[in-house]
Amino acid sequence: MGKFCEVCHKGVVSGNSVSHSNHKTRRTWAPNTQRVRVNVNGTPTRMYVCTRCLRSGKVERV
Repeated sequence: MGKFCEVCHKGVVSGNSVSHSNHKTRRTWAPNTQRVRVNVNGTPTRMYVCTRCLRSGKVERV
């Protein structure tokens, strides 16, 4: 389940991959999630957190 941020609930989105000839096939975009140790109520826990949440300081790393 590494394609889901447990802080901001950002997940996989889908859409079309469009070629030069305008041929469309389905594709997905996944967030850049990292498995990091964070403080949750004073205890270290491993969570999948997107890099946007890590950079903005929404979680406190251990």
